[in-house]
Amino acid sequence: MPGADRGGPLVLTGPAGAGKSTLGLEPATRTGSPFVDLDATAEPYYAEVGWSIARLRERIAAVGRLAAEAEWEPARAHAVARAVADHPDAVIALGAGHTSYTDGGSLTAVRVALSRCREVIRVLPSPDREASLAALRRRCAQDKGRSWTVDGHDFLAHWLDDPGARDLATRTVYTEGETPERTAARLVRHD
Repeated sequence: MPGADRGGPLVLTGPAGAGKSTLGLEPATRTGSPFVDLDATAEPYYAEVGWSIARLRERIAAVGRLAAEAEWEPARAHAVARAVADHPDAVIALGAGHTSYTDGGSLTAVRVALSRCREVIRVLPSPDREASLAALRRRCAQDKGRSWTVDGHDFLAHWLDDPGARDLATRTVYTEGETPERTAARLVRHD
């Protein structure tokens, strides 16, 4: 496994539709590691700091998606730190919001947590921004039934362009023109 001598989990990041969950299962299986999709398992971590998906929905209704996401940042950062601590030998997929922060304190907390990981790989469709954005839009519409443009804010572009999310990664892997199996094999071999 890449960086296995460093210890800690292998973490996959990237915008919605990048393929983190699809890709994460393969290296976990190949290495006998557990796979953790934080989007699916974070609720108990949010609860530890007084948040829940239900509360997020209430805040979205009250203040809009963008403002609610900002309020929710400390809970997301807490979830990242707890997942890394609780799953030291796992392959962890972090949803896009778990690496995108407007609050410097939350970003720093995530940076510290991820510094204990063997590797943090940002998954993108292409090195070309427009090609990546088009692929992400297509995948999200097809697989998730969402555009991620909410209240006039383009979350896909935001997550793709976010410098903090980019800087958290130790490397970026592009999936363009590859099957998920081929990309997953590269994650394990570190091509």
